[in-house]
Amino acid sequence: MKDKTIAKATAKYVRMSPSKVRRVLNQLKYLSYQEALMVLEFLPYKSCLPIWQVLQSAAANAQTNLGLKKQNLFISEAYVDKGPILKRFKSRAQGRVYSIHKYTCHITIKVQSNEE
Repeated sequence: MKDKTIAKATAKYVRMSPSKVRRVLNQLKYLSYQEALMVLEFLPYKSCLPIWQVLQSAAANAQTNLGLKKQNLFISEAYVDKGPILKRFKSRAQGRVYSIHKYTCHITIKVQSNEE
């Protein structure tokens, strides 16, 4: 049965490797909204900025669409999916070519109220 108090936000085609984003998202699962913002502020990874933006968006969706308070929210689900790979080529010695893969990802965060 689907709960009506779940709000979500997604960032698509983020130019970052999914594994680098996943190591931060795993630390945020089941934290409250306030705690997650504090953790993201002090972690030294570049993937914290797009995650912070998605978390802010999910909380704003919960507040606007469902009328929930941001203080009562917690992260119920946070995951990252692999996006399309941008394939580039770099010329090397003796006429060879090496391929370069630039990874993208889709970040999804679902927040839920703990008022119940």
